[in-house]
Amino acid sequence: MASAISLCSVFVVVLVLTQWVNSEPTQDKQALLDFLSKAPHANRHQWNTSNSVCNWIGVQCNSNQSFVYSLRLPGAGLVGKIPANTIGKLTQLRVLSLRSNLLSGKIPSDFSNMVMLQNLYLQDNAFSGEFPPSLTRLTRLTRLDLSSNNFSGTIPAAVDNLTHLTRIFLQNNGFSGSIPRISAVNLTDFNVSNNKLNGSIPKPLAKFPTSSFAGNLNLCGGPFLSCNPSTSPAPPPQNPPAVTVGKPKNRSTAAIIGIIVGGVFAAILLFLCIRRRSHHPAKFRKPSAAARAISIVEAGTSSSKYDITGGSVEAAERNKLTFFEGGNYNFDLQDLLRASAEVLGKGDVGTSYKAVLEEGTTVVVKRLKDVAATKKEFEIQMEALGKIKHQNVVPLRAFYFSNDEKLLVFDYISTGNLSAGLHGSRGSGRTPLDWDSRMRIALSVGRGLAHLHLPCNLVHGNIKSSNVLLRPHHDACITDFGLNPFFATATPPNRLAGYRAPEVLETRKVTFKSDVYSYGVLLLELLTGKAPNQQSLGEDGIDLPRWVESVVREEWTAEVFDAELMRFHNIEEEMVPLLQVAMSCVSTVPDQRPTMSKVVRMIENMNRSETDDGLRLSSDDPSKGSDVNTSPAESRTPA
Repeated sequence: MASAISLCSVFVVVLVLTQWVNSEPTQDKQALLDFLSKAPHANRHQWNTSNSVCNWIGVQCNSNQSFVYSLRLPGAGLVGKIPANTIGKLTQLRVLSLRSNLLSGKIPSDFSNMVMLQNLYLQDNAFSGEFPPSLTRLTRLTRLDLSSNNFSGTIPAAVDNLTHLTRIFLQNNGFSGSIPRISAVNLTDFNVSNNKLNGSIPKPLAKFPTSSFAGNLNLCGGPFLSCNPSTSPAPPPQNPPAVTVGKPKNRSTAAIIGIIVGGVFAAILLFLCIRRRSHHPAKFRKPSAAARAISIVEAGTSSSKYDITGGSVEAAERNKLTFFEGGNYNFDLQDLLRASAEVLGKGDVGTSYKAVLEEGTTVVVKRLKDVAATKKEFEIQMEALGKIKHQNVVPLRAFYFSNDEKLLVFDYISTGNLSAGLHGSRGSGRTPLDWDSRMRIALSVGRGLAHLHLPCNLVHGNIKSSNVLLRPHHDACITDFGLNPFFATATPPNRLAGYRAPEVLETRKVTFKSDVYSYGVLLLELLTGKAPNQQSLGEDGIDLPRWVESVVREEWTAEVFDAELMRFHNIEEEMVPLLQVAMSCVSTVPDQRPTMSKVVRMIENMNRSETDDGLRLSSDDPSKGSDVNTSPAESRTPA
């Protein structure tokens, strides 16, 4: 009996723990719903109450979903005051970003309840009033950004209580008085420029550059002149006595009129200069250190940096990213500009960057170059590309258009591209792509391309191995599709001639048939292990298709296959049928090339006899990927 009671107790405890782990933070969810219902906002953030709060856009929970860990709503069109007893109830919040909105008024006093908060981003709004006293109680803060608002009054000495601060940004406000003594042991960034501060700069802050203090009334010490009364400018004299030397001379009427006209003209010029400066404050402000360091906007486009990183609300409205449905991203252009960026590659249409945002999200940003399209034409094409959904096509998540910059945002795939997998670091210690992997890549790319052609009626226009991204188990997906309308008049670079159909080199127009040709070259690249350029073939004036054709004509078919593949037993008879498909794709006569749908069916038929190859479709439509989770084929044993 006791044993049965004990077992029941254990079962109840396990059940309770399981329900607790799988539950969601209902109090945090209600607080966010209250916030959204009381704060006017754009339609972009319509949280579905039937879904878990942890799945809402801009919301992130901790690992066991017991509380909301971060709330990020930058550029969400939030307007007016932050309602009390809403966000302040998120007592376990670590990250809060409400920047680049239209929020105004004072910061609610209940912000002091968020004692676990570490990062607070409130810049580029219209908040007013004194420095929020509630923030001085958030002793775990490591980053505080109140820049580009309308705060006034003094900076309280209680800021020194925030001993974990590493970055504090208060620039572009109306703070007055002196700068309090703040311990700068952990501070790496400090900025109070463009305020109304005066007095001496505390010694702990003297290590920061002039730009951290520029644009104030009268600061001294630190990077400025020492606070010595003798170096202070003398006050202007009040009511200076009139000085008369001798008898005043009579002036002519014309001279008097000239003096009056000149004075009026000078006054008008002075008024226009002052007005122009007051209407364009962003042009006289230096961008932040993060904005200056961003590598997405490269050297030579400094003017676009100022346009893109302008701090005004109007600039934020003009420079919003346009997102498509299906993604879970919640960031804006400023996030991208502040991200750490790494060049992934430079192609014929632009440069691709790996961008890691502050909260850890990683995306790929493609910066297009020499786009010959109007904004309307660009947006229409982007809308068409953003609707494409297929497992073998990398989805376009967002885009940005301005006169100086055209950016595309894609998912980041960490496993790299086919070009690196085939040609990178050939030699000892390298694991080559086996035959099964190459077949899986060939079929995945074919399916993605067939989907673009058939349902989407879209020409890819830039098929090459560096535009084929590899997922785990070598399921592939294609990127950089549908961009040729923006570069229709551009001459194809010589280094890409190996992928381009002969007619494209002459007419500069891509078609479905030219895509088939490029795909055929890609198949030959998979089979031979050779890049489709003249240098890799060791012969001048010959491309990969013609080289393969010449070798096969001499009945040396085995000589064309990659030596890394020939190490595996009994695969040559499987490679020959794919070689035949590839050669039909690279026919010099476009009408003799098969359609992509037919190519996919031919490749699938090569694998019908295999039961576990993971290559077969679940539908007769070759444009649709398989929904069945199958296991990859076993790799053959090398000789």
